[in-house]
Amino acid sequence: MDSRCAIVTGSSSGLGLEISRSLLHSGFIVFGGSRSGTDLEHENFYDVELDISLSASVDEFYETVREFTSQIHLVVNNAGICEMASVGETSAEVFEQHLATNTLGPFLLFQGLESFIVKNETHIVSILSTAAHYGYPNVGAYNASKFGQLGLIESLKKEWKEHKVRFTNLFPGAIDTPLWDKLGTKFSRDKMLRSEDFMSVFDFIVTAPAVIQFPEVTFLHREGYLE
Repeated sequence: MDSRCAIVTGSSSGLGLEISRSLLHSGFIVFGGSRSGTDLEHENFYDVELDISLSASVDEFYETVREFTSQIHLVVNNAGICEMASVGETSAEVFEQHLATNTLGPFLLFQGLESFIVKNETHIVSILSTAAHYGYPNVGAYNASKFGQLGLIESLKKEWKEHKVRFTNLFPGAIDTPLWDKLGTKFSRDKMLRSEDFMSVFDFIVTAPAVIQFPEVTFLHREGYLE
């Protein structure tokens, strides 16, 4: 493959699906990883089964990717889960599920990525949310898992310094996606970013000249943090 290759986790719906479409439009070959798969059809889109919380699944995902390419130019670390409950009402099982998907998952993803890195080119964009550095009530498991993911990435930046990998951590505020339908909250959707708002920031960062680095980008609806 001579084209630029990208990995997008959580590609089956929401932001992951929109990101995949945008990258395909920009000429990337996209390997989308998700548990449920997607109906997205494009000659340069490879829909690969992936449960990011399971080591064996991540290994199989990379085995499939290696059948097509040995180089990954862009990784969008997007897969994640979120459930709302107070700390007192959150079971240990639910807490562990958040850590498995949102913290262990990226750890496994990065472990398998190193052999695919293109020195001075590979760009890792992580969709972290403001919950990675701002505490919200009733999402303790989500907050903890995102804080943990951020710590992992900060350590990896130093470990992979010799590879000249670009890291961009995105900290968007609440985004109006189908996730909120499942959460059943009463937050006003009018005070959330739209998917198009997120994509305008994402597209700008991904298409900017490679000499420019965006280590951290926080962006919110103009109404501010959602509480």
